[in-house]
Amino acid sequence: MRDTDRSAFANFDGLPSAAGVRLPVVSALFAISPATVWRWCKSGHLPQPTRIGRVTLWNVGELRVRLKMGTLPVVEAKESRN
Repeated sequence: MRDTDRSAFANFDGLPSAAGVRLPVVSALFAISPATVWRWCKSGHLPQPTRIGRVTLWNVGELRVRLKMGTLPVVEAKESRN
């Protein structure tokens, strides 16, 4: 994680709602892998990010709403092929 991402994670509560954070911060906030962040975005469990140039950012205000909801997606076990 970059120093700017560490700082954003450590000071997340102090960031303005209009601020944006990168993938490593979102991953750390929800304690999930980067791949799971993308899966949750695709399934609607996390808000869609915004691209600014080559940088992908998630809105802090939208992430706070998700964190306050406290609901995590139900993971369904895949049926094994025996």
